[in-house]
Amino acid sequence: MRATSSTLDNNRIKLVVEVDDDEMSKALDTAAASLAQQVNVKGFRKGKVPKQVLIANIGGVAVLRSEAIRESLPDFYARAISETKVDPIGQPDVTITAGEDEGVLVFEADVEVRPEATISGYDALRVTIPSPVVGDDEIEAQINRFRETDAVLEDVDRPIVNGDLVNMDIRAEQPGSDGEPLEMADFMYTVGSGSIAPEVDELILGLRSGEELVVTANAGVGQNMVYTMQLKQVKERILPELTDEWVEENTDWPTVDEMRDAVLAQMSKMKVVEAQMSQRDAMLVALGDLVADDVVPDVLIEAEANDRMHDLGHRLAQQRMNLEQFLQATGQTPDQLLAAVRADAQRAVKIDLALRALVKAEVLEATVEEVEE
Repeated sequence: MRATSSTLDNNRIKLVVEVDDDEMSKALDTAAASLAQQVNVKGFRKGKVPKQVLIANIGGVAVLRSEAIRESLPDFYARAISETKVDPIGQPDVTITAGEDEGVLVFEADVEVRPEATISGYDALRVTIPSPVVGDDEIEAQINRFRETDAVLEDVDRPIVNGDLVNMDIRAEQPGSDGEPLEMADFMYTVGSGSIAPEVDELILGLRSGEELVVTANAGVGQNMVYTMQLKQVKERILPELTDEWVEENTDWPTVDEMRDAVLAQMSKMKVVEAQMSQRDAMLVALGDLVADDVVPDVLIEAEANDRMHDLGHRLAQQRMNLEQFLQATGQTPDQLLAAVRADAQRAVKIDLALRALVKAEVLEATVEEVEE
């Protein structure tokens, strides 16, 4: 088999493939063996029909050749792709130009290929990452989490401050929506947690029990949610005194100093890992931004978006949740979800094209040892 490629417009190539008589003969034998398993011929068991008898019973050599071409064409095309080292990203348009009835089989395949992006300025890229240094306030916050397990809640009659627990009746509804509002009685909310909406943590400060708070907050792309909260009771966490005795009795460390040192060591490792991950992600996004939007083929974006939607469906199924419930929980419409997924898919494709361009520009090649590792 011989295959050649030539470049067409719009990021497409044309393959011209010639299949000689020897390979076509093998394809005919394979097709005959396959048909012998399917065709009933009186006096012969399936799979044991002689080739000439089979040909006579299926309508002649032309029928067998047609079947052989149909079955073998995907394999011929795949071998041509491998031989010419092109990188197709779509389904080919295949046209048989010769040999459909006899002689050398020749076909052409017109297919879109992955574009080769060019990037510049990547050596000057800078990204911002979170500090890997653990601050004293972060250490104290982590230690206080240990203390909170032994905290006592006390009712207070004062303005609400950050960290208080507020017992409330809450009603959530979308303006103009026909859906039933969500209502929860005796909902215990930790001020500063952000579990309702950031605006709640800002506006609830300074209020007292017995007051009402109404907050309109963003609940998704182009969607708002109105939260009506009746503040019924305010409680303050009274933490136990941080002493060596309390630490030894309630934690794995014998003293406050050793607890603080261990917390610092653990958080330092975690923050370094977080900084490394943030650096990697930020670098990829910055590199992908060097690829122009018009370079990215729609077929790659659609394939990536479909993969992401399939993955989302799989994850929702594991959580015993369907797409309609997910949309309701996130306050999105189907079109908004698809738009967000498509935007993420486009970013991912741009990153992939940028990495390929970087590998080519820097002439990066993996050694045999690196591949094996």
